[in-house]
Amino acid sequence: MTALLQNHRKLRWFLKGFGIFFLILLSNLYLQFCQNNLSLDLALKFAFSWHEEKFFLACLVLLTLYGAVAALIGSVGMGALLYSLFIGILGYADYLKMSMRQEPIYPDDLKMVANLKMMKDLVGWPLFLFLMLLILVVLAGVLWVFIRKLKLPRSQQVFRGSVLLLCVVSLGYFSNFNDETNLLRKGFNRTALWIPYSQKMNYYNVGFVGGFLYNLKVIPMDEPEGYSKEAVAEIVNRYQKQADQANEKLADAEAPNIVYVMSESFSDPNRLTGVDIAGDPLKDYYAVANQTYSGQMLSQNYGGGTANIEFEALTGFSMALFNPQMTTPYTLLVPKLKQLPSLVSMLKEQGYQTTAIHPYDTSMYKRKDVYQVLGFDEFLDQDTMTHREKLQNNPYISDGAAYQEILDRLQDGSQPQFVHLVTMQTHMPYGGKYEDIDYQVTVADGNVTSIANYAQDVAYASSALQQFVDALQKIPRRTLVVFWGDHLPGIYSDEIQQANAGTQLHETEFLMVDSQENLQDTTNDHVTSPFYFGPTLMAQAQRPVSGFYQMLLNLQTILPAFETGMYLTDSWQKTLSLKGTDQKLYDDYQMIQYDVLAGKRYSLSTDFYQQ
Repeated sequence: MTALLQNHRKLRWFLKGFGIFFLILLSNLYLQFCQNNLSLDLALKFAFSWHEEKFFLACLVLLTLYGAVAALIGSVGMGALLYSLFIGILGYADYLKMSMRQEPIYPDDLKMVANLKMMKDLVGWPLFLFLMLLILVVLAGVLWVFIRKLKLPRSQQVFRGSVLLLCVVSLGYFSNFNDETNLLRKGFNRTALWIPYSQKMNYYNVGFVGGFLYNLKVIPMDEPEGYSKEAVAEIVNRYQKQADQANEKLADAEAPNIVYVMSESFSDPNRLTGVDIAGDPLKDYYAVANQTYSGQMLSQNYGGGTANIEFEALTGFSMALFNPQMTTPYTLLVPKLKQLPSLVSMLKEQGYQTTAIHPYDTSMYKRKDVYQVLGFDEFLDQDTMTHREKLQNNPYISDGAAYQEILDRLQDGSQPQFVHLVTMQTHMPYGGKYEDIDYQVTVADGNVTSIANYAQDVAYASSALQQFVDALQKIPRRTLVVFWGDHLPGIYSDEIQQANAGTQLHETEFLMVDSQENLQDTTNDHVTSPFYFGPTLMAQAQRPVSGFYQMLLNLQTILPAFETGMYLTDSWQKTLSLKGTDQKLYDDYQMIQYDVLAGKRYSLSTDFYQQ
């Protein structure tokens, strides 16, 4: 009888062990399946033909995660259920992000889970409610089992605690993946081909788990060669002298209002090969753009990355100079800083009232914290705005309402205003927004309904912009406007994306407007990057520039636009190749960015960032 019981226990442990092994194997395959656009063939080849060693190292990490969950709850079965729910949602989220933005899920993206409204907008009500109900049921079961397991005998509690401690310590060690002495990283390095300039290819080549670990514990930038207090001082002095000389030639004038408008997903779909929209949804936009300084802006991302474009436009710093793991400075870097030189802080020093407007949730990208660091006096969101009108079935506050919010602030002429608006009207999802659509869409392949609704969306956005620009003529104080689209919408099929490979999927519309029509240049064929907006606006409006802005203006003459893998010199290049004084200028910019965002911040004790 005793032998029979012992054999029964051995069988139970064997079955549990086999079940856990199968669970870990299957969950890792599932993550690869989602990463590879739901291709089971590619997932199986990755695991058992191309990258076996990396796949089973990833299984070790997942086993450790599962072990921590199961030990904490005190149940192998309930631990498997909670673990499976987490992996299931994680993989699906990765699939969605890859489909919409051509980017994988990063560790920092997990913070977005708390934004339930955004989650609902992304997946739709039915799936959102199902997932919420499923999560609540599983968590209730976890709590019930956890309480019951508190009554286990002391010996089992000690074993459970030991397993939990071992797993937690191991996970902590794994999280130091980017340490060159880390044994797990060394294991991956035996066969891994890391591709820092493309996170998408990075995840494909090393697997979801390897790519995810690669993006933990981020160092913003590597220290440039020759970095020192003396080197920074030499750069500051050189460009400050140039700025002072340029500013001496300018006549004194009243400080103008300055308005930044980052228009969500605003772009011209007719510029894409394979997309034909009868009519011109951007006709009102071009009625303004063709009369002033305008052109295309190079966006870092396709289908998303709003906060990164906003970061570049407000700070003058480039995402291309960061380490690849610095995927979102707004969440990973800026909130940790006490101050950050920006257009906001510069204008605030000059007596401007500074206001940020975003007709959505304040928690998105930690904007509430970020705007405080940047120096905004006030932040208006969907709950604190006065004007909240919406268009038809569009769930977001309209551009017209947001522009009225700006106009209200510009009426007070007692002090100059800087207003930064991040719109929401043209945000995804697009299907079903409008009952009557004025544009006929023809595409080689893809979601006609979403593209048609998007065309109507940008048409309304164009009309609202034109009305806003016209209204500025009635504002007594001179008003300067920079308007740009942050990225293309992630609604185009793989075939359309392939037909527009290169920079086409990264070029949006931008313009600069002077209410007194006194810009230096009114041509409309420019290509630029968002970190050039501040210095370009000041130069075009004949306003004083800081030493930092002078450096950017110099850089713009040799490198009009650039992001990682996309460099515009005489033509578009995938890699940057500069020589002599041009390389020195680029290196100076890189050193200043390092100094402020990752170094000793020597330049902050100077007037380098003030006009």
